[in-house]
Formats: sequence, C-alpha cells, structure tokens
Amino acid sequence: MLKEKPRSFSPLVNPEEEEFFAGPQTRWKEFKMVVKVMLEFIRGFRMLHFIGPCVTVFGSARFEESDRFYQLAVKVGERVSEMGFAVMTGGGPGIMEAANRGAKNVGGKSIGCNIILPFEQHPNPYLDRWMNFKYFFVRKVLLSKYSFAFVVMPGGFGTLDEFFEALTLIQTKVMKRFPIVLMCSDFHKHLYEYIQHLADYGTIDKKDLDLFLLTDSVDEMETHIRKFAIEGYGLKRRTDMAPEPILGENNI
Repeated sequence: MLKEKPRSFSPLVNPEEEEFFAGPQTRWKEFKMVVKVMLEFIRGFRMLHFIGPCVTVFGSARFEESDRFYQLAVKVGERVSEMGFAVMTGGGPGIMEAANRGAKNVGGKSIGCNIILPFEQHPNPYLDRWMNFKYFFVRKVLLSKYSFAFVVMPGGFGTLDEFFEALTLIQTKVMKRFPIVLMCSDFHKHLYEYIQHLADYGTIDKKDLDLFLLTDSVDEMETHIRKFAIEGYGLKRRTDMAPEPILGENNI
C-alpha cells in the first residue's frame, strides 16, 4: 500500500478545507470537520430563511466601477429588486458589489454570502446582511437554495462553476426549472458555441439549450424571470412562518 508523504498547506486558503480535500484524515479530524460544516449550514439557514424569494447574481470580483459589465450589473440589481426579489450575490467586490449596489439604489434587499479569502474577496459596502463562509461548498449550496432565478454575468472559473452547477441541477431535475439568464452575448459567445458543440455531439440534449437565456437586454432578463419564476410557479411570499428570536432568527 502506498504511503502518502506529509503535506504542507498553503497559508493562502482555509487550512481545514485544504486538509479535508488532501485525502483521508483521522476519524476525529473528519468528525470535527463534519460538525463544523453542519454548524456553518445551520448559520446560513438561520440568516437566509426569512429573507424572501431571492435572485442570485454571479460574476467576477475583478471588474472595476468604470467597466461596462459593472454598470450593467448595477442595472440588473435594480431591476431584480423592482420585481420584488432580494438580490443575493457572493458578497464580494466587482460584479457582486455592482448587483448589491443596484438593489440598494432602489430600496431593495441586498444579501451577500461571502467566502473568506486572503485576496480579492471581502464583503462589499452595499449589503443589508451577509455571512462569511469558510467552506466553498457550503456557500455554493446556500447561493442556490434560496434562489428562484440566476443571472450570470461575466466572470472566471468560479462563475462558470456556479453557472454549470445550476444548469446540472435543473437538467437532472434535482432543482425545479428556475430561470437562468446568461448576460453579455459578446463575452459569452464562445461559451455558448461550446455548449452548442456539446449538443451537436449528443453529450447533452438539444432541448438543454433552452434551460438558459443568452441576452444583453435587462428587459429580456425580466420577461424571462417573470415567465419561469413568478408566473411559472405562482411565486408569492410565505406568511405561515415567522422568525424565532430564541433561535437567533430575524428578518430585514
């Protein structure tokens, strides 16, 4: 049996998560990890449970305020809020900040699920409420759990990961057919062509191309979300649940 060499861990990432993905650990370490993950999930559930229907906006942390994609994300956040949704993002700078900023511009709810990183990521100043997550996978689940639509702005590996996870959950019917809007056709041109390539080869169905909308128009985005999230599911706010202060629950 091969014996692994001792591993040194990078100071730039969460050492617990890095160790978890480095292979088998002692039973005690893995049990402690499960408990910490469970507690992080519970904290997230308590924070988000009474926010109301959300639309999650994905996008890069690296765009500055002067960039056209940032400015478009502000408009996306404004429109989503005007439709009555809370705007949820990864809580950081760039596109995430822009969408949260748009929500605040029109008096909407602005929520962030921020990942703790030593670079790029820090909570933006346009959040009504946010939570700092240690674990990427916990954060990603919560960004999906409370959302009735997803708007995907230009981004990198993380944004693509979030886009394809939402598509996979919907394609496999694990999640209902909530609308996914891929904004900025020039930026996503080659991505769309590659997805068409997958359909041509039969690794996905041709009808899977209908699981998302590629557009440059905020108006088209709104129409798509209204059709599939509001009208399609008769979406309305629940009135049968209320926060329980003794459990640390509250609303905004």
